Amino acid sequence: MIYPEFIQKKETIGICAPSAGVGKKIPDFEASLKTLHECGYRTKETASVRVFADRSADAQTRARELNELFADDEVKMVMSAAGGDFLFEILPYVDFAQMKAHPKWLSGASDPTGILFPYTVSCDVATMYGFNAGSFDILPLPDHLKNALSFVRGDLITQKSFDMYMKTPGFLAEKIEFDTPVQWISTAGDIHVTGRCIGGCIDVLKDLIGTEYETVRAFDERYQEDGLIWYFDNFSLGAEVFYRTLLQMRYAGWFRHTNAVIVGRVLFESSDTGMTYAEAIERSLGSIPVLYQADVGHTIPSMTMINGAMLDVTYEKGRAALRFSLE
Repeated sequence: MIYPEFIQKKETIGICAPSAGVGKKIPDFEASLKTLHECGYRTKETASVRVFADRSADAQTRARELNELFADDEVKMVMSAAGGDFLFEILPYVDFAQMKAHPKWLSGASDPTGILFPYTVSCDVATMYGFNAGSFDILPLPDHLKNALSFVRGDLITQKSFDMYMKTPGFLAEKIEFDTPVQWISTAGDIHVTGRCIGGCIDVLKDLIGTEYETVRAFDERYQEDGLIWYFDNFSLGAEVFYRTLLQMRYAGWFRHTNAVIVGRVLFESSDTGMTYAEAIERSLGSIPVLYQADVGHTIPSMTMINGAMLDVTYEKGRAALRFSLE
């Protein structure tokens, strides 16, 4: 596994918009940049970042701007500006060979899974999931964002499950208020497991299954001695689609050497038949140990995950601790 160099103060974070632009929320984006600048980083935006549209530009342009940041020696880390729905369109135009030849930390959350995941499984370069460049606008900065900034500078602190989370989606709430108790649930009692971490937003991952961009079977073979720990951030898949997606992943050979699975809280829950998410997990993943209702994904607070890194997970009596190491 290739671990890029961590960014230092006075170095530059390159920001691109491989999915949506941030034109709908410029003040929030400016507040997030202010946080990054106060941490000592410079930022460099590509032309499409501030576009007011669900696609920041056509697919070729979005890919070209990403490629340019990886070719730019001044840029030491690359962040996606925001999430969205249409990153999938840019994949044929992304220069993965250049990205592997000039490895840099790439971070994103939600739709940027579509570029983080293939960069890790196909190029063996670690990536960070859980935050975009526009994520740091909440003030005062909550603990989960402080943790994310620790990861950006290379301080891989142990992340512990939080006490409370926010039931209302952050982008629909008038204020940030952690109002609901956190309760991770295990299918296998207390757990202590290690493995190589991989995953992302399952709403996006499902579209990669069977394409040339996922290469999971080869990745799984390379790291079978470590075993994999998968994590899934479910934005809005209903219980039945979630179930079928996990089954499809299993049928595609994604879970052959899996030590455990972590499933985050679902932001928008639904079911057409009365199936629960717990049933979906039990029926699809069988004997694999699963932690669900975890602090991973679209509900806040959420943890930062490192695709490709070794992950040590401890779960006892409803509380969890995650520790990453670069091995």
